[in-house]
Amino acid sequence: MIDVDDKIMSQFKRGEMGSNLECKYYPCHYYGQNCTHCFCPFYPCEDNELGKYIIGRSGKWVWSCQDCYWIHRDDVSEECLRRFKGKDWSSMSIEQRLDIKKEIEKKHFKRAKPIMVLGATSGAGKSLMVTAMCRLFSNMGYTVTPYKSQNMSLNSFVTEYGEEIARIQDLQARAARKVARSHMNPILLKPIKDDISQVIIYGVPYKDMDVKTYYDEFLPERGDEILVSSLDFLKKTNDIIVMEGAGSPAEINLSEYEIANLRAAEKADAPCILVVNIERGGAFAYLYGTIMILEESKRKRFKGAIINNMRGDATSLEKGIGDIEEMTGIPVLGVVPHIDLELPSEDSMDIKDGELGSRYIIGVLRLPRISNFTDFDALSLMDGVGVKYISDPKEVLDVNILILPGTKSTIEDMIWLRENGFEKALKQAHGKIPIIGICGGFQMLGKTIIDVNSVESNIDSIEGLGFLNCTTYFDRFEKKTIQVEGHLNTDPLKRNIRGYEIHMGRTENETDPPLNRVRANGKNSDDGAYDPDMMVYGTYIHGYFDLPPARELLLSLIGEQERLKDDRIDNKQMDQVIEENLEKLTKVLEGSIDIESLKRIVGV
Repeated sequence: MIDVDDKIMSQFKRGEMGSNLECKYYPCHYYGQNCTHCFCPFYPCEDNELGKYIIGRSGKWVWSCQDCYWIHRDDVSEECLRRFKGKDWSSMSIEQRLDIKKEIEKKHFKRAKPIMVLGATSGAGKSLMVTAMCRLFSNMGYTVTPYKSQNMSLNSFVTEYGEEIARIQDLQARAARKVARSHMNPILLKPIKDDISQVIIYGVPYKDMDVKTYYDEFLPERGDEILVSSLDFLKKTNDIIVMEGAGSPAEINLSEYEIANLRAAEKADAPCILVVNIERGGAFAYLYGTIMILEESKRKRFKGAIINNMRGDATSLEKGIGDIEEMTGIPVLGVVPHIDLELPSEDSMDIKDGELGSRYIIGVLRLPRISNFTDFDALSLMDGVGVKYISDPKEVLDVNILILPGTKSTIEDMIWLRENGFEKALKQAHGKIPIIGICGGFQMLGKTIIDVNSVESNIDSIEGLGFLNCTTYFDRFEKKTIQVEGHLNTDPLKRNIRGYEIHMGRTENETDPPLNRVRANGKNSDDGAYDPDMMVYGTYIHGYFDLPPARELLLSLIGEQERLKDDRIDNKQMDQVIEENLEKLTKVLEGSIDIESLKRIVGV
């Protein structure tokens, strides 16, 4: 047994205790588990929520905690260290240890308490409400996680485990102070065409499916299994699950097979909160219609509503709130005001131009299948620089720097560029203004894109722009999803950059110098390419501009690096901006809704 002393506590505080990656049994429970207590101080607890009796190798009944994750959570491990400090477990009876376990359970539940946030419409603000609640409960000392069973988005993120999930779930994980995992978004749909999406399960591409196949075959066969298993894992490793719906729960045409709204709430046995965006107009009608169109059993799950995005005096809604509460029997927890935030957005419909009165304008081509547009959020940190999303080739030469962003379908968007006059405009701009390609945009900058196996398109081969001496091959249905860090080869100080790759295809650089030197999974490699004479730069790294070095590359290309560096304006990291805005959002929520009622609904 272990005598818990100050040394062990200090090691835990410094983060030196946690996952034991050297153990030959790791991960015996789950990746990222805390191995501080290799042997549980409560064994055999005989707690039926954590384990069960089984027939052992000796033929006798033994207590099995194979499915117990509770002791391997960071919060529970730390609390155990506090409770056992200065005590030798072997000197205590099992009854004394189980008394300590009961005390810990009052603070850190054995199974998470869920709550689900749904929107009366798309764009109601449910993603932000989930984000704010994750930080709110984290600030209260609970271990909290976000969850969205199914998300449709081209704005994705790669976790440290190489799993692809929706970008908004990573933001919500940050709000919860948790490492993002695929359990938080077990199904991600990435649209390829109007009726076809790439289906990603637990962070790994599964296959491309049309709408009929997905709803008629995939969901009936696998939907509930994925929903239950992901929820079960999160229930065992957290105190609270803040679940997010998709679209509206009142889409009765999808209710039979949908797993993103009330079906998920039923599986989790979660109380529900409905969010309404008052800026859309008809807020009370949306609220009433959503609730009343549902079956009685589903209607009973709703325990509160939030009116969101209020501009002006909220007291003007008092009579309407009283009436709607009486009509639906559901209390309105509060009215959240409109708030301007610098946080990553989920939907490309939310793309907005930056400060167009700025001295310098960075143009981003608004491709039909643009992905990971949050790559450009950090550009707002540069003083005197604005971002403009370009939809007309006539605007190409009106900007100081041009960026070709990521895309879900490189070949299809290359055809779109050609057919809509952008290729001609880009060739006119070539050598006159800096041109930068990110991921799919980098692939377009090359000479040729080859897809003989129809991985991405039915077109075998297509010419790229020819600005870089690179060729891209789509030769297998395999996606690279990995976090990287390294430095720009153009940076004499070799300062750190980081981000993530998330792409189909591989690019062979023939003669151009590589733009970056990166490291991932213990291996060094080159990334991207550049032509300094013609000011063309390409990289596979998303999140490239989140740290100052890559932004300073842009500034150097427009001759402004020294002025802005001297003013110390460009030193902020995007992580710092996000953290500040998460706290700002949470404070607004705290001041706008009845927090005590929210806690009662959750059951904490």
